[in-house]
Amino acid sequence: MLLDGEAWSAKFLDFRSEAWRLETLPEYRVSQEDDEMRAFLAGERIDPHAYSNEYTDDLKRVRAEGKSKGRVHVVTRPLSAYLRYEFMYYRPHAWAGEDIRIMDVTDRENPLAGAQDFWMFDRSEVVLMHYESDGTQIGREMFEGDVSPFLEYQRIALAESVPFEEYVKGLDV
Repeated sequence: MLLDGEAWSAKFLDFRSEAWRLETLPEYRVSQEDDEMRAFLAGERIDPHAYSNEYTDDLKRVRAEGKSKGRVHVVTRPLSAYLRYEFMYYRPHAWAGEDIRIMDVTDRENPLAGAQDFWMFDRSEVVLMHYESDGTQIGREMFEGDVSPFLEYQRIALAESVPFEEYVKGLDV
């Protein structure tokens, strides 16, 4: 079943304990980010201490409700311009309560090679994220089957990654 609109939005309101994401791409093309990306490439930066938006507000709500939201992003160096842009927002997102971790596979084998992007809700529902090769999203689909492989992907990703703040320490991002 394809997920869009209200059904997709409801996933982030209705989960009971955990929403978790695996990101595997070096770039995501999201039309809503076009202007921000152009500004970033032109040298503009946000102030992470003053930054707040709907997403950070929602992260605070999730945390206040005793729930968690997290992600692991698989990366290789040098970081793409998009990743540097995304990292700029990861800092205030982490401060607002999202558990963001980075799995750098630059100098090692990727233990998640072949895994596709997904969201997992309450360790029981998986939404597969489908993208074109350039990072343009083309769909979201409820996975219908045994979620055990995704639980294993999550286990590996968490074990093989480091917290975002630890990863960027000393990096110019």
